[in-house]
Amino acid sequence: MNPNLHLSPEVADALRDQRAVVALESTLITHGLPYPANVETALAMETAIRDAGAVPATIAVLKGQITVGLSTGDIERLAAAPAGSVRKCSRRDFSIAVGLGEDAATTVAGTMIVAHMAGIRIFATGGIGGVHRGHPFDVSADLIELGRTLVAVVCAGAKSILDLPLTLEVLETQGVPVIGLGTSTLPAFYTRSSGLPIDACVDTPEQAARIIAAGLQLGLTHGYLITVPVPQADELPATTAEAAIQQATDEAAAQGIHGKDVTPFVLKRVAELTEGESRRANVSLLQNNARVGGQIALALQSLLA
Repeated sequence: MNPNLHLSPEVADALRDQRAVVALESTLITHGLPYPANVETALAMETAIRDAGAVPATIAVLKGQITVGLSTGDIERLAAAPAGSVRKCSRRDFSIAVGLGEDAATTVAGTMIVAHMAGIRIFATGGIGGVHRGHPFDVSADLIELGRTLVAVVCAGAKSILDLPLTLEVLETQGVPVIGLGTSTLPAFYTRSSGLPIDACVDTPEQAARIIAAGLQLGLTHGYLITVPVPQADELPATTAEAAIQQATDEAAAQGIHGKDVTPFVLKRVAELTEGESRRANVSLLQNNARVGGQIALALQSLLA
């Protein structure tokens, strides 16, 4: 275990006893959803993992300490922090946040790094980053991390505000298997299908776990993308989603918003343009992915026992 990690007693006990643990990110708390929906969703995701029989481990940097397993009080403090006061933490940011004693919320890439350090193999989130529309050289660190860190990421695909075909191309280059749970096409975050083919389709969490276990036995070191469509009842119609995304993306470009500020701006603007429907889909898929992540973690732990 890396000595720079602080594990909550619950997470430490679960890992010691070789029980199933699922990592959760913290940028959805500080950058993804408004207060108090961010607190409610973060706690609902933890509950979904527990209901599946696994232990949740929400990850963040708290005053310079990398923490695996936030308390409810920690989540509430981050959720209510003033805008801009919590660093968005990917691979490049850890030494800064730790060295300067900052609060930092982990991205998909950042959460993968810490999960791997702690020995957690499954991580549930909403959507990964990818290649930005109209900017093919703006590639999320999430994709590179998936190519080099052995953690399985359960998600609803890449955020549909991105260039999904190019995102799949980068994942292929990085050697990352894209697996659909109950789908043979890449989910498009708010909608159940992008129409883009992926590498394999499985029907059950147990089959997904067998793929991950095979990779461990083979000594492979890349991550896995396990994609799960948003629940049908909460799906946003593709035409509605695309119209809102295009308008929000155009507005971001017109206002000179770039880099890591693009995604939070566009997600917020899409929620406004769809009168909250996109946020409802987002919250639904987050909770669903947490539940599925717990099921996969439990199945994987059984295979490795």
